[in-house]
Amino acid sequence: MTDDILFEQRGAAGFITLNRPKALNALNHGMVTEMARQLTDWAGDDRIRHVVIRGEGEKAFCAGGDIRSIYDAKMAGETGLADFFHDEYLLNAQIKTYPKPYISLIDGIVMGGGVGVSVHGSHRVGTENTMFAMPETGIGFFPDVGGTWFLPRMPKETGTYCALSAGRLKQGDALETGVLTHTTSRQKLLVLMKALETSDDIDATLRDFHVDAEPSELMARAELIENIFSAASVVEVMDRLDACEDPWGQKVAAGIRAKSPTSVHLAFEQMRRGARLDFSGCMRLEYRIVTKILEGHDFFEGVRALLVDKDQAPKWQPDRLDRIDETVLAPYFEEPATGDLPLE
Repeated sequence: MTDDILFEQRGAAGFITLNRPKALNALNHGMVTEMARQLTDWAGDDRIRHVVIRGEGEKAFCAGGDIRSIYDAKMAGETGLADFFHDEYLLNAQIKTYPKPYISLIDGIVMGGGVGVSVHGSHRVGTENTMFAMPETGIGFFPDVGGTWFLPRMPKETGTYCALSAGRLKQGDALETGVLTHTTSRQKLLVLMKALETSDDIDATLRDFHVDAEPSELMARAELIENIFSAASVVEVMDRLDACEDPWGQKVAAGIRAKSPTSVHLAFEQMRRGARLDFSGCMRLEYRIVTKILEGHDFFEGVRALLVDKDQAPKWQPDRLDRIDETVLAPYFEEPATGDLPLE
């Protein structure tokens, strides 16, 4: 057992609290395995009608996975670096197929691994403080935890935009793109949680606590985003961004060029493949990619530059978008020597 994640039955609800507020509730391996175990127990418990997950503190629901620990393990020469992702992806799949309503109360930052334990549930409720992002290309990684499934299914190529650029979504953006299913306010959360203890109609309860979101700035640019990010290649995306008359396009182009070129190309191909796969296929694909990434350079260099030395100057290999081709990318999509993720 770990105090980093707490479980409590209150009325008809099973409550999960991500309890690492100083670390922005980032997921570690123990939290993942404990959560999977508890969800299994609750799935077979008739006293539990639904599950509610929240993050402790006011800054974040969950800002991602504890990637620093994976970096430290690599530097110490440890093996089994993919074990965390193996178990995390199985948890994501468990949430996607959970037999009871699964309600995420998202207040503050939700990124990476936090998205994985929220977006696949049946109900995603965000407050005015919601800030969603998949920033993985900036650390030499890729938008995993089921991003292969949900990002390509966001409207007007907004998911591809998020995957490549690490674009941030506010409450209204997240609602209109389907990341959220409902909205409320931070002020209402405590009373909402109390109501969920006895609710026998989750949708009706959430409607009672609805608060209108501000209009989506992202969706105001939806046609432009679709025109740019529907391109057939990363090179063409960048050409369209460079030609964009809106200053937004120049800002996005500069942001993408600062990220790992390998990760940007991987994310683009991941989006295209994910659009054609079922959920299990998406998760298997992610496990293939992560297994290869953990054998390489850019992820550990990105963590070093952003989280360890904090010099904000990663040295990517290769270091330019135009130096990535099919021969570089192909191995990331092949079955690893240890086998595919074991999903039914």
